[in-house]
Amino acid sequence: MAAALLLPLGIGLGLYVLIYYNFIRGRRCKSDLSLTGRTVIVTGGNVGIGKMTALDLAKRGARVILACRVKETAEAAAYDIRRLSGNNQVLFMKLDLASIASIRSFCKTFLSSEPRLDILINNAGIEGKGKTEDGFNLVFGVNHLGHFLLTELLLDRLKQCSPSRIVVLASNAHKKGRIDFKNLNPPGETWKEILQAYCDSKLANILFVRELANRLQGTDVTCYAVHPGVVLTNLGRNLPHWLQILLFPIAWLLLKTPVDGAQTSIYCAVQEGIEMYSGRYFANCQAQQVKPHARDDAVAKKLWEVSEGLLGLTK
Repeated sequence: MAAALLLPLGIGLGLYVLIYYNFIRGRRCKSDLSLTGRTVIVTGGNVGIGKMTALDLAKRGARVILACRVKETAEAAAYDIRRLSGNNQVLFMKLDLASIASIRSFCKTFLSSEPRLDILINNAGIEGKGKTEDGFNLVFGVNHLGHFLLTELLLDRLKQCSPSRIVVLASNAHKKGRIDFKNLNPPGETWKEILQAYCDSKLANILFVRELANRLQGTDVTCYAVHPGVVLTNLGRNLPHWLQILLFPIAWLLLKTPVDGAQTSIYCAVQEGIEMYSGRYFANCQAQQVKPHARDDAVAKKLWEVSEGLLGLTK
């Protein structure tokens, strides 16, 4: 009886391992590039993909700034990363991407205290209801506008320290996204609106990187949009509690770990020889083609200009 039960269990486990390592886990970044003497910012580096990205870069010798909203979890993450990497140059700086004032304050503090910026990883993301401090849809405001402003304010320092890189966490969710210039600031109260805003923000991330690459031509600053895969993180922390409980067993079995999900971000931050792909979208540690609406240069340019206007950056 026991043997009859063990056989299908063993077959099922074997199939799961086969599926996980071939279809879920994905490729690994194999570069051994040292980052000694270089400085990196990772937004949302206190949890999930961001923390694993920061840990990898700290192990390479980088000075790593965890740009995070919550002081307690960020300081705990910085301590963990220092301990695990043996690198004491890992520290927290306060950044709330839902606040223009906080973004400007972070950049002022960083630029006055840190002489270098070699890699900017716009990792943080949110999926929830409400508005930012400045009245923008929370999801679009944090995922796109917050990182747009952060990048703009730090761009001169990146140019001064070139060759340098910018990595923006996007998502395959961009396929369902749309840029409606007449409605960039929807209420974002129902879950349907929130999910659509998330898809829209990820499309905006890809278009932002595309236009940014055009504007960076002639410099040694390159930029990349990345899809981490479907990863078990706390991104869905704002989902109803009952839904989180229901989805957790499925997610634990079928989603990537944060370590696996960090691989494409790490790849685009350190892999040599990919400079020609600046402005492109990467998934599973390789450049991927996106659908036409995600490579529309006219929309990308207009989104840039509209974003500057919303953020008060127009001259």
